[in-house]
Amino acid sequence: MKVLRLFLLTIFVFPAVCPAASKEMLELQRDVADLQDQVRKLRSAFDEKTTTLTVLVQQSVDASNKANVAIAGLQGGILEQLRQQGKEVVGPVVGVGAKVDQMTTQFQEVANAMADVTTRLGKLEQQVMDLGNAVRTIQTPAAPPPTASGPSTGPTASTSAPPPIPGDVLYQNAYRDRLGGKIDLALQEFNDYLKYYGESSLAPAAQFWIGDIYFSQNDFEKALQAFDLVLEKYPSNNKTPDALYMKGKTLLKLDRRTAGANEFRELIRRYPGSDLATKAKAQLRSLGLSASSASRRK
Repeated sequence: MKVLRLFLLTIFVFPAVCPAASKEMLELQRDVADLQDQVRKLRSAFDEKTTTLTVLVQQSVDASNKANVAIAGLQGGILEQLRQQGKEVVGPVVGVGAKVDQMTTQFQEVANAMADVTTRLGKLEQQVMDLGNAVRTIQTPAAPPPTASGPSTGPTASTSAPPPIPGDVLYQNAYRDRLGGKIDLALQEFNDYLKYYGESSLAPAAQFWIGDIYFSQNDFEKALQAFDLVLEKYPSNNKTPDALYMKGKTLLKLDRRTAGANEFRELIRRYPGSDLATKAKAQLRSLGLSASSASRRK
């Protein structure tokens, strides 16, 4: 009985449910069809864009390859030009360098030859001077014999004696001996020059070199006396600036800084544009002093 009821219920209810299910199924099939169509359109658009992109990439690769080829060709051309220019320049430069070396060698040979000639001329000049001195010595008349009252003595006799050799020769001998290291002989010769030619134009220089010799021997007291004689006995001559400068240095050696500084200032005041004035300023700076103070001779 129950089965019959169930059968009858199925017969009457199933036809009412089936139309609703079919309608939903149709709608679902239409949605699926729309989705498939959209997918096909998207795939088609993607394929088109991929093809376009591939073409563009290929064109870029081709352009890059062409650019690399062009750059390689340009680089090769530049390197070739550099090699050619190097060949054209190196040759002349090497030739010029060789000529410069050759000229340097020749100049050195000329300089050596000139030095040799200068040495020979110096020796020849020395021989001529020695010969002249010997001739003058031979030509000097002999001293007169003493009188019956005996030879005269005292300062008058020594000052009235004739000079041994001419003044310029005596000065040159003294100067040459000073340069040659014969200090004692040069000192004697300068003193002899002042003895016989104390009023000549070279007397201030002879007096200065006496002071310079004493200074080199560290006999600063005698050097100071000699430089003072240059300034006092020959106040205006070409050795005055030298005497002022050396007197200042001598006073410094004697630890008389103020007096030495005054000599340097006096030199700067009287000879402002000279080389010795520049040296005097350097001496004052080394003492921590200025050159603007008033000069006071002591």
